[in-house]
Amino acid sequence: MTTVRAMTFGVQTAPSTDVRKSDKVLYDEVIEDVKLAETLGYESVWMLEHHFSDYYPTPSPLLFMAHVAALCPDIGLGTSVLVLPWYHPVRIAEEIAMLNSLTRGTLHLGLGRGTAKSEYDAYGVSMPEARGRFAESLDIIRKGLSGREFTHDGTYYKVPRPVRLRPEPVGKPVRFYGAIGSPQSAGVMAGLELPPLCLSTFPARLLEKILATWDGQAPPAADRTKAISIKMLIADSDDEAVKLARRYFPPYFTIQADHYEADANPWENIEEYQQFSRMFANLRKMANPDELGPYCEMNLVGTPETAIERLRGYTALGFDYALVSAATPGMPKDLQREVMARFAREVAPHFSPGFRAEAAE
Repeated sequence: MTTVRAMTFGVQTAPSTDVRKSDKVLYDEVIEDVKLAETLGYESVWMLEHHFSDYYPTPSPLLFMAHVAALCPDIGLGTSVLVLPWYHPVRIAEEIAMLNSLTRGTLHLGLGRGTAKSEYDAYGVSMPEARGRFAESLDIIRKGLSGREFTHDGTYYKVPRPVRLRPEPVGKPVRFYGAIGSPQSAGVMAGLELPPLCLSTFPARLLEKILATWDGQAPPAADRTKAISIKMLIADSDDEAVKLARRYFPPYFTIQADHYEADANPWENIEEYQQFSRMFANLRKMANPDELGPYCEMNLVGTPETAIERLRGYTALGFDYALVSAATPGMPKDLQREVMARFAREVAPHFSPGFRAEAAE
């Protein structure tokens, strides 16, 4: 086997299937996905945060991760992403500190400012305040996780009385990432010393510009891990994979467009969300199977060999951590797990020599 540039693999898991099930059953299925991921050799499992809809209903990823950690204590755990403006930062810092104390694996926290107006409205938070709240929250979380007593006097949050978090730091660092959707946000995240977490739905030229902007503005001491979230659907031929995608992906985009109210384009007049406005305004068309060609080409939809070639392209751009996902509303759970297993056996070992040997056999 020829090994190319090294890449670490986490897998995204979330409540998702092709038929109506109770949330309890969906959560039980996620737990089984985590057990499978650990057996297959994935470094970590990552969970989403979404509220009030059928779109990956996981309102508390940290709570879910604490439960999973008791069952699979050695696998890394991650969020993609934890939406900071929806939390009081002192409380979320406490929960992060507690979760890190309860787990043995690496804690990866992808952080973002959220995109769904319905979720912002439900929490009574103004979307134009998102970026400022995000930066202040991150500052408070870092102060809290330092283990030292701190105060904070900001625009959105006040901590006038000195506090020190319990539990105390455990010596196992939390790894933070910043969700990036544009060169502008790449500069913001670089200034906050958050390594990038990007989406494969962006064209290569935009991803290249995002990473170049981040590299140019991040301080030398910043963590330089570059993570990308990628959808996967592995099959015996490219034609079969694309056929499956055209069958199973449209329900996913329908639910996504409903959740984000994409038809109304609620970001149109919010300056800090202009990139999302351009990206999501036509989201509904992705529910049309005939529109999925470019999406399939940017993701790992095809044979193992096609997936390997596309991952080579992402490593050439500079990405060294891939968060792969078969968790797709509209796709049968058995097929999701088959894709997870095929990726582990037939794709990942080409990039990760340490990927569990039995998974590659």
